[in-house]
Amino acid sequence: MMKVCIIDWGRERSRERLADVLPGRWRHVEAVAVRAELARAVVGGDGDLLVAAALLHDVGYAPSLAATGFHPLDGARYLRLLGAEDRLCGLVAFHTCARLEAELRALNRELEGEFVDEASVVTDALWWADMTTGPAGELMTPAERIAEIKQRYGPDDVVMRFITEAEPELLAAVARTERRLASAGVQPM
Repeated sequence: MMKVCIIDWGRERSRERLADVLPGRWRHVEAVAVRAELARAVVGGDGDLLVAAALLHDVGYAPSLAATGFHPLDGARYLRLLGAEDRLCGLVAFHTCARLEAELRALNRELEGEFVDEASVVTDALWWADMTTGPAGELMTPAERIAEIKQRYGPDDVVMRFITEAEPELLAAVARTERRLASAGVQPM
C-alpha cells in the first residue's frame, strides 16, 4: 500500500473545508504553508509535519466545523476524527498561543485535556509562519500582523484581549525562529 504524504493530505483537507467558503482564509493558509517551507531548515526531520500543520492551522474556521467557535479546538477535533497523528492535532490545537485565548473563552480545560502542547521548535516555527503572514496571504512583520488583528476586532472582543496578552509570547517565538533561521543561513523576509 502506498503511504499518503501528510502535506498532500493536509492541503486537501484544508482546501475542502476553506477554499470555497472562506477564500481569504484559504489564501492565508496557503501563504503560511509557504512560510513554513522556509522553516524546514530549523525543524530537522519534522518539516513535513510543520508544513501540514501550517496548512491545517485554521481549518477550524470552516463553518461546518465550528462547534465551539474557537477555531484551534474545532480544527484539532476535526483532525482527530479523521485519524490524524496526535502531534499534528496538538500543533493545530495550540497554534499561535491558543492556550491564552482558550483561557479567556473558558475552553482551556477542553483544550489542555484533549491535546498536548509540545512547545517545541516546530511550535515556534508554526507561530512564526502565521505571525508573518497577513489575512490575505501577504508578508507582514509580526508588529504589523498584531496591529492588523487588533484593527479587525473591537476593543471589547476576546480576540483583542487575547492578542494583547499573547503579544510578548508570540514575539518571543518569532524571535527564536528568526535566530534559528539566521543560524541556518535562511533569509525569511
